[in-house]
Amino acid sequence: MLDSTIQAQLKAYLERLQQPIELVASLDDGAGAAEMRELLTDIAPLSDKLRVRFDGQDARKPSFQITRAGQDMGVRFAAVPMGHEFSSLVLALLQAGGHPPKVEADVIEQIQALEGEFVFETWMSLTCHNCPDVVQALNLMAVLNPRIRHTAIDGGLFKDEVEARQIMAVPTVYLNGQPFGSGRMELAEILAKVDTGAAARDAARLAQAAPYDVLIVGGGPAGAAAAVYAARKGIRTGIVAERFGGQTLDTLAIENYISVLETDGPKFAAALEAHARAYDVDIMNNQRVAALEPAAVAGGLAGVRLANGAELKARTVILSTGARWKNVNVPGEAEYRNKGVAYCPHCDGPLFKGKKVAVIGGGNSGVEAAIDLAGVVEHVTLIEFMDQLKADAVLVKKLLSLPNVTVHTNAQTLEITGDGQKVNGLRFKNRASGEEQAVALAGVFVQIGLVPNTEFLKGTVELSRFGEIIVDARGATSVPGVFAAGDATTVPYKQIVIAAGDGAKAALAAFDHLIRTPAVG
Repeated sequence: MLDSTIQAQLKAYLERLQQPIELVASLDDGAGAAEMRELLTDIAPLSDKLRVRFDGQDARKPSFQITRAGQDMGVRFAAVPMGHEFSSLVLALLQAGGHPPKVEADVIEQIQALEGEFVFETWMSLTCHNCPDVVQALNLMAVLNPRIRHTAIDGGLFKDEVEARQIMAVPTVYLNGQPFGSGRMELAEILAKVDTGAAARDAARLAQAAPYDVLIVGGGPAGAAAAVYAARKGIRTGIVAERFGGQTLDTLAIENYISVLETDGPKFAAALEAHARAYDVDIMNNQRVAALEPAAVAGGLAGVRLANGAELKARTVILSTGARWKNVNVPGEAEYRNKGVAYCPHCDGPLFKGKKVAVIGGGNSGVEAAIDLAGVVEHVTLIEFMDQLKADAVLVKKLLSLPNVTVHTNAQTLEITGDGQKVNGLRFKNRASGEEQAVALAGVFVQIGLVPNTEFLKGTVELSRFGEIIVDARGATSVPGVFAAGDATTVPYKQIVIAAGDGAKAALAAFDHLIRTPAVG
């Protein structure tokens, strides 16, 4: 199961164990259990502080528990955690063995103070790059608090549970038997949902912050670059973000960021945050901005009001709120989101193995999604509104060579249909003939581009007809002292490298504004 190189690396990690731990397996006679036994057998001799037992009595088989010796810690894998989840296994072993997690002390105290009983179950896929964050966050909570239990379940290994619960997107989390959340969630997001007093405490703490010279709204490549460039000027810099990393968190592979040959989105996002934290930047993550209140006079303080009620003050503001996947806005899309309607083929594709799906969108993202899905599902129907595919020629050639793909161009999606529980089809119209057609499907992947996250700015800064923030060559908006950068702006070509450059430019422009504008009061 584990080759010699991986075993050597894991052995080095396990030298950090401070307390004895046990891996207690509950196995059946299936192929998955055989793989689990092989994995645990490979791990067993790598540390004298680690013991593996095969006498577990858990009802869900195959599975194994990670616990401190003599305790009943609530960390369990109903999976053979390889692929993207191997890092989740390594972290769980280290944390159960007493190795300190890389989490702020106040977050650890918050987890340990949670009262009540919390039984989490996460259905995930080993090919899902969004799942490890959720699995690792919940595992850590279970390590730190004996009232919390968590099981990470491989949907491919427990297909009967996936069908019974109508799970059609990963990660999907249940708490105490009830749906809790779906999609990428960071530790702070999970805590905010289970700790009802967290929002009020956050608001009170943030309201005490001193005014910033530069306050950046948004933590993607543009926001991170702006933070680094501003902080290097020695001015008071803050960054408030709904989720640090932005769209890059949902990107599987990044191969066009100059000087970085290849990485994945979550790693890139972590590097962005690490770079910003290396400077004296006040990072306020998992905070949604509700409104911008520009300074009443030049040199005064602008206000950035958060959804939790707190208000931050700053002499200049840089808006780098990014964009999100665009909805197709047809009947059935909202009703069946995460019940067959999906936006991440890499994450959710394996759940549709052997089934028929559709992809809406014929640009690069849509065609790439169709190509990826064709290797997993029975058949892919691609729907493109224009009269030809807009993707790069090499991608189109690859797509058209696949025997299990049907392409409909000049086609307008009319409705995503379902049986009340999950998607069962899609209706579209030929725009030339007017003829309508229905296709029986298990899933629909929407890949039609992006929409800027600027709704809260309407009536405050000038926006284009597409909702983008109108900026000049320096990143300045229509409001003095307010700048913008990245995918939320009118700058063409929405690329990571362009967003990062624009963020740096906006920070330099904000600094220039500061030194030329006397502070009021």
